[in-house]
Amino acid sequence: MASGWASDEAVNQQIDSTVNDGVERARQAIGQGESERYCQECGEAIPEARRLALQGVKYCLACQTEMDKQQSNLSLYNRRGSKDSQLR
Repeated sequence: MASGWASDEAVNQQIDSTVNDGVERARQAIGQGESERYCQECGEAIPEARRLALQGVKYCLACQTEMDKQQSNLSLYNRRGSKDSQLR
């Protein structure tokens, strides 16, 4: 299925790129290493229960929630730009 001047493989490349970006974001979200005692964003103490529950936590719950909201807004980017996918 060719679309305009794009090759048949272009659509598959865009889909693969979108999936790869999502996988990379998920890998970066996984905590690694020792948890911080104080939030890197606001400096507030991170509760011990949170530090023990999540490996490599770096932000307090309030800052992490705000960062997650911003990240979810970025993930709505539409690479393909087709009209019907923009209407959803």
